[in-house]
Amino acid sequence: MTATTKGSAARTAASGPILELDDLGVVFTTETGDVPAVKGVSLQVRPGETLALVGESGSGKSTIALAAMGLLDGNAQATGSAVIAGTQIVGASENGLAALRGKTVSMVFQEPATALDPLTRIGKQITEVIRNHREVSAKDAAAEAVELLRRVGIPEPEKRAHTYPFQLSGGQRQRVVIAMAIANEPGLLIADEPTTALDVTVQAEILDLLRRLAADTGTGVLLVTHNMGVVADFADRVAVMYHGEIVETGPVEDVLLRPAHDYTRRLLAAVPRLAVTETADGTGRPAVSVPARTNRSAAEPSASPAGPGGPASETVVELRDIDVVFGRGKAAVRALDGVSFRVGPAETLGLVGESGSGKSTAARVALGLIPPTSGTVSLFGADLGRTRARARRALRAGIGVVLQDPVASLDARMTVGECVAEPLRVHRRDLSAKDRQAKVAAVLDRVRLSRELARRAPRELSGGQRQRVSLARALILEPRLLVADEPTSALDVSVQEAVLEVITELQDELGFACLFVSHDLAVVQHFAQRVVVMRAGRIEEQGSTGTTLLHPETDYTRRLLAAVPVPDPVVQRGRRAERLATLAAGRTEAQA
Repeated sequence: MTATTKGSAARTAASGPILELDDLGVVFTTETGDVPAVKGVSLQVRPGETLALVGESGSGKSTIALAAMGLLDGNAQATGSAVIAGTQIVGASENGLAALRGKTVSMVFQEPATALDPLTRIGKQITEVIRNHREVSAKDAAAEAVELLRRVGIPEPEKRAHTYPFQLSGGQRQRVVIAMAIANEPGLLIADEPTTALDVTVQAEILDLLRRLAADTGTGVLLVTHNMGVVADFADRVAVMYHGEIVETGPVEDVLLRPAHDYTRRLLAAVPRLAVTETADGTGRPAVSVPARTNRSAAEPSASPAGPGGPASETVVELRDIDVVFGRGKAAVRALDGVSFRVGPAETLGLVGESGSGKSTAARVALGLIPPTSGTVSLFGADLGRTRARARRALRAGIGVVLQDPVASLDARMTVGECVAEPLRVHRRDLSAKDRQAKVAAVLDRVRLSRELARRAPRELSGGQRQRVSLARALILEPRLLVADEPTSALDVSVQEAVLEVITELQDELGFACLFVSHDLAVVQHFAQRVVVMRAGRIEEQGSTGTTLLHPETDYTRRLLAAVPVPDPVVQRGRRAERLATLAAGRTEAQA
C-alpha cells in the first residue's frame, strides 16, 4: 500500500473520530405517510476502534450504515449530521460521495453476491477499485490485487485472480469483498452483517482478518450485527438500538455483562448460548449440563401421532450408505460418501458442518430432490428408489420444507394466503375454496400470525413474519417430516427465538420429525435431540446432542465448537486465544 494512504489514517487518528454522527435522523416517505426510521442518533467511531451496532430487525441499524455511506434510497430524507474524516455526508453531492467511497470509507455487505459482478474476474474487480482512486498502472494494480487476495487468505491468489465469483465458496467471496473494501486502506470500514451467512470456522477466520486489519492500519470499524457472540469477540464498544433510537451504549464488557437497559437485557436473554463453563484461566470449555430440550432420547420413539399419510413408524426417514457424485470423469465431485443416518417420529436431528460439508445435499437426498449415486433412501418406510412417480408424489405430501431465505421461497405475485394455500391446491384438490381458506386461517393461528395478514403481499411483512409464513405453508398439510435448511440464520436473536419456539410447540402438538440443517451449533444444541457432524461429504461423528457437542470424539468437532463465539467478552477472549494457539500448533506440526 502507498505511504500516502497509510499517512491519511495516521492524520485522522491525530484529529479525532473517523465517523461522527450528531442528531442523525432518517425519515422514509411511503404511500401511507412518513415513517421515521432513525431518530436523533449520535455516536462516534475512532481510528482502530470497532463499534458494534445491535438491535432487532427494523431498529434502524442498517439505515444508519447506509446513511453514513450516502446510500439511502430516493424516498429517504436524512437530517442532522454525519461526518466521515471531516467530510459532511448529509446533503453531499453524488460526485463528492463517489470520491469518498472506496477510499476514505468502504462497506462490506452481508451477501457478497450483491457487491461482486458475476461476469467479471475477481482480480479485475479489485484492480478497478484501486485505479478508481489512485494513479496506478494496470500492471501494478493487478499485482496489488493478487497481494490483497493473499492478505485476506485466498489460496493460490495468482490463480484465483482469474476466476469468476461463482467459482468461489461463500467464505472466499466474502474475503474478496473485504479485499476490495481495504484496497485503498480506508479510514472507516462499515460491515453490515458480514458473517451471518458463513459457517462458524469461516466466520472466525473473517473476524480474525478484520481484527488484524484494524490493528495494522488504524481503520475504524462500524459493525452492524445481530450476533452477540460476534460482538463479544470483535467489538470494543456497543450501541444498542430500539425503534430508531440508541437506548444504551458503552464498552462491550459493560453492555453484554452488565446491561443497564431493560431492552438490552431482553435481547441478551434471547441469545442461544453454547453450553460452556468458565475455567480458572478464563477459557470456555464444554459444560456437563444438557439443555432441557435435548434430554428426550432417540432410542425412545415418541407416541405422538404420525399425522395424515400413514401409520406410525419407527423411522420417518433413513439414509443408508449414500453416495452422491456430480459430474463424470476428471470433473466428478463426490458430494456425499457413505452417509447413513435416521430420524424417528417427533425427533429433531441436527445436521451440522462447514460450508461444502454436504449437509444441505444430504437434506435434498432425504427430500428425494437429488437421486443418490448409490445407497438407499427410505421415507415413511418406503424405498424411494423403488417407488413409482405417483406414489413418490404422495410420499412428498408428507414433507414440509422451510428454507433459509423466505423472500426467495415465497411468490411475490401471490398474497400470503395464496402462498400458504398452495400445497393444498397441489395435494388436496378435493377441498373447496372455503375449506382451504379455513385451513389457512387455522395454520396462521398456529404460527402466531394474524389472520388479517393473509390478504397482504409477502414484501409487506418483516423477515420474522415471512419465515413464519414459510413455516405455515410447510405445515398446512400436517406433514410427518419437516426439513428446515438454515431457517433462522438471517433472523435477529429475538425473532429467531420466536420462530424456534413456534416450531417446538407445533412439533409437540403434531408429532412430526424434523431434519434441521444449521451452522449455528448453539441453536442445534438447544433444539435437536441428536446431531450428525459432517465434513467433506462424510460423517465425522453422530450421537445424542449432549454427548456429541459436550464431549466430542473428533478433532474436527472440537475445532467447530472452539470457533463458536459466545456472548461473554471475557470468556470469548480466552476461547479465541486457545483456538489461535491450537491453529498455530497445527500449522507447526504440518510444517514439521
